[in-house]
Amino acid sequence: MAYDLQEQEQIDSLKAFWNRYGVAILAALTVGMLVFAGVRGWQAWQARQAGQAAALFAELTAAVEAKNSDQIKSRSESLLKDYGGTVYGPMTGLLAARAHVDAKDTEAAKASLRWVVDHAKDDVFRHLARIRLAGVLLDEQAYGEALKLIDASSAANPTGELAAALADRRADILAAQGNLDGARSDYDRALGLLPGSSPLRQVIQLKRDALAG
Repeated sequence: MAYDLQEQEQIDSLKAFWNRYGVAILAALTVGMLVFAGVRGWQAWQARQAGQAAALFAELTAAVEAKNSDQIKSRSESLLKDYGGTVYGPMTGLLAARAHVDAKDTEAAKASLRWVVDHAKDDVFRHLARIRLAGVLLDEQAYGEALKLIDASSAANPTGELAAALADRRADILAAQGNLDGARSDYDRALGLLPGSSPLRQVIQLKRDALAG
């Protein structure tokens, strides 16, 4: 097929352009396709992870309800090992800790809660774990360690009911130490942070009233 002079010049220019940049263009397209495939693959992997973690967490929940300590241990260990980076990690730590406390296994409870404190990505989970771990330590009369946990969580400046729960736990520890003025101050602070409709208000008010002053 014959081309006129102008068409031939365009073809020659196109060939020259391709000879110069063709490899780079193909490489860029290939990288783009690989990135796209990688993103899709990552999303699919995350979906599988979430589904598997959810199924295992459901088994853990059933084991907790049945008070099956062996299954609680095995399911929680599997979740923390394989899915600790998902939201089910800290949820597992908190749930397992509650079951361990009910079973009077405080060492296992403390280990689960410390895992949440050390590994949870969300501040809310870390605050909740510190509050609960401080409660376990309070029962063991480890007041200094319990206060350190609460103060570390309070330093992150939580707000609302979470801040009130931290102040309430701190007041419990101070009251157990015999520091009644400090306890009253923290109970008052907790009440001031809570909305009027909060179910925590009545409990905290009762503790505050018991100290009088």
